[in-house]
Amino acid sequence: MKSILRRSFLTGTAGLASLALLQGRSDAIDPFRRTAPGRMQLSLAAYSLRDKLTKGGWDLFKFVDYCHEQGLAGAELTSYYFPADVTTEYLVDLKQHCHRRGVTISGGAIRNDFCQTDATKLAADIEHTKKWIDYYAILGAPVIRIFAGNQPKNDTWGDTVARCVRACETVCEYAHKKGVYLGLENHGGVTAKAEGLLEIVSKVQAKSFGINFDSGNFSSTDDPYRELEQIAPYAVNAQLKVEITTNGKKGETDLKRVVEILRKSGYSGWVALEYEAKEEPLEAIPKWLNKLRSIV
Repeated sequence: MKSILRRSFLTGTAGLASLALLQGRSDAIDPFRRTAPGRMQLSLAAYSLRDKLTKGGWDLFKFVDYCHEQGLAGAELTSYYFPADVTTEYLVDLKQHCHRRGVTISGGAIRNDFCQTDATKLAADIEHTKKWIDYYAILGAPVIRIFAGNQPKNDTWGDTVARCVRACETVCEYAHKKGVYLGLENHGGVTAKAEGLLEIVSKVQAKSFGINFDSGNFSSTDDPYRELEQIAPYAVNAQLKVEITTNGKKGETDLKRVVEILRKSGYSGWVALEYEAKEEPLEAIPKWLNKLRSIV
């Protein structure tokens, strides 16, 4: 049955590439079972307005107001922009503020490194992740994007991956109890290429786990779209950047192509614009959102 399901979802060239990476692995997970056609909704990542949130006088309440003004259904709230001391009262106030504005919290993000060799620091990052799982569970966020990290100097690839896998399994077990997905992002380091990301994902034996699909983060390849095709079947959240890097050269993202990659994988869920380009965000974001509306 697993083989049948795998064949039914891994279709086309992207599916064949993913299957080739996983063939012969008894521990390989299957892509998510999707119901076609997929349904996508637009959100905006708080990181898009990072300057406003760090030195421009904005807070997350103001950011949610901005999402409302833009007619967005969702807002992705990043841990970097919460107050230093997060209280339950603050989380409830923010959650209810979102509800009154008609804006759903589409997801969250934290900082973590699950590849580091320092056992004390690794344990601290695991506890940090659990703490933010608790916070986002109160907020009602369905998914948190997490990072893997970099292969430490003088550490073997196998040991680095094994350590990352164990950490992912630990936090995913905790997240599952809270009803929150964790999405491992293609964010450089050991996940700089689809092959490394899929190797980790295939080894993590845990529920409530998948990939955070970021369209702009495969920057060390000659065909980033090809890499995105390989990871799309495992996506539990998606982020779109307006720029993409091919052979070290940055250019404008073919957003139609990226959305089509998600659509072909049967993806349903949030698609968050994460704006990082040079144009002033308050001027650029509305234009890109209008373009995405016509595509999504």
